Amino acid sequence: MSVSTTSVAPFTGTYTADRDHSSFGFAVRHMGVSTFRGSFSNVSATVAAGEDGTLTLKGVVQAGSISIVSPPELRAHVLGTDFLDADHHPAIAFESDPARLGHDGTITVEGRLTIRNVTRSVVATGTYATPVEDPYGNTRAAIELSATVDRRDYGMTWNMPLPNGGDALATQVTLTVQLELIGD
Repeated sequence: MSVSTTSVAPFTGTYTADRDHSSFGFAVRHMGVSTFRGSFSNVSATVAAGEDGTLTLKGVVQAGSISIVSPPELRAHVLGTDFLDADHHPAIAFESDPARLGHDGTITVEGRLTIRNVTRSVVATGTYATPVEDPYGNTRAAIELSATVDRRDYGMTWNMPLPNGGDALATQVTLTVQLELIGD
């Protein structure tokens, strides 16, 4: 059961993602037999708690920071016009509506995801950890989210037929975000 953050209100103030302890990734089925996973290294995210306890999230990922190392041709293909088109659309962005926090540590976040200058509504679900003080006097919290999107909705329609039927690349992509947050 999800409830409004007004009744839970474990967060106050603004939090920013600790880049060293946060990750932003994706997973997509490849050749129907395995899952290709990747991540991005140049990301920023903020979580703001309103006076009423509602949380909103904003995040930006630099498409060119994708972690595909080998082979270089694959990285170039994913950054090219068939997929991210990073030269023309260098950023992937997300902005949420007020999140719903459950008393059981669950979170539901509805918002808008922009890839290739195409914005679509998405719903992400996951868990949160309420703020604690770290050994250095900082306030830390965490949010982990997952959402599945259809890459074709963002103009990424490339595919290749397999010899025995089916496509080389699935259309459903799972996005994952693990945020370790530092309070301001």
